[in-house]
Amino acid sequence: MSQRFQDKVCLVTGATSGIGRAVAVRLGREGGRVVVMGRNIKKGREVVREIKAAGGEALFIRTDVGKDAQLRQAVARTLEKWQRLDVLINNAAMMTYEPILKLDPKEWDLLMTVNVRAFFRLCQLCLPHMKGGAIVTVSSVHAHQTTPNVVSYAASKGAMEAFVRGLSLEIPYTQARINAVAPGAVDTPMLWGNPNVKSGKEKITGQVGTPEDLAAAICFLASAEANFINGSTLAVDGGRLAAL
Repeated sequence: MSQRFQDKVCLVTGATSGIGRAVAVRLGREGGRVVVMGRNIKKGREVVREIKAAGGEALFIRTDVGKDAQLRQAVARTLEKWQRLDVLINNAAMMTYEPILKLDPKEWDLLMTVNVRAFFRLCQLCLPHMKGGAIVTVSSVHAHQTTPNVVSYAASKGAMEAFVRGLSLEIPYTQARINAVAPGAVDTPMLWGNPNVKSGKEKITGQVGTPEDLAAAICFLASAEANFINGSTLAVDGGRLAAL
């Protein structure tokens, strides 16, 4: 495998399972020094062992992205260990499955904190230390075409993509590029745990991607090969949007 991230320090949120884990492992295999961020200590350490077994460098930092102090601590520990920051992969997210008229406002606030505010704060914390870096955030096809009972999630991903477009105009190109990917159906616990999918209200038609499919696209956008891509969202959905 190529070494596109040789010696680059890469933060990955939600890195203990699914897409985040696949991204962290791939970054490590491509020479990156990977900061595995997540809440599950056991799974986080497993990811670190997998990366190290493949010859990479990794550090697990237990992080709840909904807590600002833990975000600040994770970035500080990263800089203390490696004195640089090159890549931020914002992957951690949550969903709710209630109709808007029944949704508890506290649940709305928590989702927006995890899905949008944490991304905003990580950009604030990481960008001052980046030079020629890359930020990739995981959006969703729900930002473009959605279904009932996941409106808050769809709204958060729509806000995320608008944030990407706007921030790409505010920060110098030489400091960092910022882009998003919009996955379709991906074989992760979030997909199969969706009550709409379980009940059949939301039909999974067409291809179901793997976390590794998404990791390939995300790592491409984070690499120098994507140097002319900025402020964009790449649909990585097996053609799902085209069929909706």
